[in-house]
Amino acid sequence: MRFGESSWSRWILWVASLSVGWICLVLWLRTSSPSGIEPRIPETSRDSKRVAVPNGPEIEVAGEWIPGPGTPGSMHGSWPQFRGPNRDNIAPSEASLSRKWGDSGLPELWRIEVGEGHAGPVIHGGRLYLMDYDREGEKDAIRCLSAEDGEEIWRYAYPVKIKRNHGMSRTVPAVTDEYVVTLGPKCHVHCLQMETGELFWKKDLVREHGTQVPAWYAGQCPLIDGDLVVLAPGADPLMMGIELASGEVVWKTPNPNRWGMTHSSIVVLDHPQGRQYIYCTTQGVVGVSAQDGSLLWSLPDWKITIANIPSPVPVGTDRVFLAGGYRSGCMMVRIHGPKSAKEPFYPEILFRLDHKEFGSEQHTCILYGDHIYGIIPTGEMACMSLEGQILWRSGQEAKFGLGPFLAVDGLILVLQDQKGTLHMVKASEETYEELGMAQVFRGHDAWGPMAMVGQRLFLRDLTELVCLRLPKR
Repeated sequence: MRFGESSWSRWILWVASLSVGWICLVLWLRTSSPSGIEPRIPETSRDSKRVAVPNGPEIEVAGEWIPGPGTPGSMHGSWPQFRGPNRDNIAPSEASLSRKWGDSGLPELWRIEVGEGHAGPVIHGGRLYLMDYDREGEKDAIRCLSAEDGEEIWRYAYPVKIKRNHGMSRTVPAVTDEYVVTLGPKCHVHCLQMETGELFWKKDLVREHGTQVPAWYAGQCPLIDGDLVVLAPGADPLMMGIELASGEVVWKTPNPNRWGMTHSSIVVLDHPQGRQYIYCTTQGVVGVSAQDGSLLWSLPDWKITIANIPSPVPVGTDRVFLAGGYRSGCMMVRIHGPKSAKEPFYPEILFRLDHKEFGSEQHTCILYGDHIYGIIPTGEMACMSLEGQILWRSGQEAKFGLGPFLAVDGLILVLQDQKGTLHMVKASEETYEELGMAQVFRGHDAWGPMAMVGQRLFLRDLTELVCLRLPKR
């Protein structure tokens, strides 16, 4: 087909007009932006850094700092990380707590709405920190609230698209006198100034290290150990130590077999032959040297096919207790140290129980005194000796589903996950004895880990966060 003379004329005229238009646009942009004048950045947008991607372009992930009307509380005490000051889910008790709750329930100090999820809070310096999610804005929200009244002091939010999947956020931050570190649902790590919310550094474990986000989003809670943040990307590398002040990676644990990330969190074992970090991966449990990140031992016998959620429980200086769901039961392991420089560490399974006897679907068991307390797959609370003997179960009339629990002052506080009732149980190896009950929530899925400072108990369900005061004896 041939163009006619009129067609060629129209085509030449169209090209010429387009060229003139582009030239005018370029000249206008140059004259309308005088050199030496920087565009004004809103005060709330403090973060304009880029995330480096190995062998690829930098990816802009803008964060936004938003101030609030709240002020820090004057309360003393701290719950600075997942499972409390010693990462054992035992709350320090400044005063003996009452063994009786009145018929009117427990005094409620404040209650606020939060985004759908199961992320528990940490408390430090009169402030409460929460890894939340803003569904309307499609952003992860690191929130700093007043522990006194729940008013928001500031939040740091960054865009991440997350779909409902039994809640969105489910990790617990870690905080010190200077830093707060979070790990978001899709494995974005942020280190902020704990008072002001100013960004120090950030990492994207998926883009930078190849992490595969677990099935129900990230559940691993950051561990701050001295001057390091210890994380397990479960990819390249298996585990790593990051300098808090700079964000620089100090050491890496090789991962030739690609043992992946789970919902479990890292714990510390002060072994007689050196401090270790214990972590449950997709393919087994490992022990890593806290000195240089070298892999000391691994145990593929502890492998949960669907989701490994509870964390290991250190028992003394050389044992680790493991419990899980999905028919995995529980296991006690002794970590033997090398007798010479040429010998390795090696784990020995002391006992293993079937899931019908003892296990844990969601929350990590508590070692309190010389006994282990947990909610087993039937929903009952149970007590077990360190030798694997089941001492009691709460029975069919006292089931708690997947609810959280903590220990304080000779008591176990446990939340029924669907009814929203808080139960006070005597921490005894003899029998299950309930001392009190109070209605806290009217909703459902109360799965978030508890926190406690002094007499203040912090609880959450799927959409609410509440602060209660427990009475003294």
